[in-house]
Amino acid sequence: MIEVLTMGRVGVDIYPLQVGVSLRRVETFGKYLGGSPVNVAVAAARLGRSSAVITRTGADPFGLFVHDALREYGVDDRYVSAVPGLPTPVTFCEIRPPEDFPLYFYRWPKAPDLEILAGELDLEAVAGSRLLWATVTGLCQEPSRGAHWAAWRARGRRAHTVLDLDYRPMFWSDARAARVQVRRALGQVTVAVGNLDEVEVATGTRDPFEAGRLLLEAGVELAVVKRGSAGVVGMRAGETVEVAPVEVEVVNGLGAGDAFGGALCHGLLAGWPLERVLGFANAAGAIVAGRLACAPAMPTLDEIENVLGAEWPGRAQGGEW
Repeated sequence: MIEVLTMGRVGVDIYPLQVGVSLRRVETFGKYLGGSPVNVAVAAARLGRSSAVITRTGADPFGLFVHDALREYGVDDRYVSAVPGLPTPVTFCEIRPPEDFPLYFYRWPKAPDLEILAGELDLEAVAGSRLLWATVTGLCQEPSRGAHWAAWRARGRRAHTVLDLDYRPMFWSDARAARVQVRRALGQVTVAVGNLDEVEVATGTRDPFEAGRLLLEAGVELAVVKRGSAGVVGMRAGETVEVAPVEVEVVNGLGAGDAFGGALCHGLLAGWPLERVLGFANAAGAIVAGRLACAPAMPTLDEIENVLGAEWPGRAQGGEW
């Protein structure tokens, strides 16, 4: 059984090796596996979970690199296929700590990961995985949108079915179009997770507690609102948990949310109390924020434990997670 099955965007991240320098002036770059749901799968695998990805690449050397990298990180690539005629996307960023990391997506004429087909899904694997993670980006175009709905129908809102609110304005005509799709999707999932910008698109408010309440009203069982330097809020029916941020010298904040996501998957599958899940995920995100890359930077269990420290109240008896 696959423990963590993610679905959606993939690409190759081309990140500067020079910090605080405009792309106009950067001279050296590193090449890394990219795409939020792919990074979440890598993060979960780094924590010992069996993980796989449903996505599509171009039939090109970058597509082959995606397969190589997934295997290197211990992520099952059997559901990754090529789309002839469409190039594997690449993404550039500028690194301007602590909070400015503009992204430049090259996904033209169309990203192959938006060509995921409902008829090619392994619905038995989708329904049988212990956790399914999808993102809002996968809803921006057909046939990907229909494939996501086919996956949700196959699961029937089985726990844990997660929607990463992951709103990227360049993939949508406007925020209203995204809001329509997100609100339809919320009734199909059990967990919604996003930052303040993303929950505002989903609910119309940036207030984390009001947004959490509205997400619960929309049908999810757990709403997680990431507040960056203000920490994170998690809400279930009758339970609200606030977790303080973990201080870190930020190098590149772009992979922090994906590390948070992989650690969130780990904690949910372990059945931990909500405060413990969120504290663990927060620490994972902070670790990656202090590193340059995304996928290669995903932390191990030991690294997260070291950040949390021996006295952290979420630690289990005897130091076992």
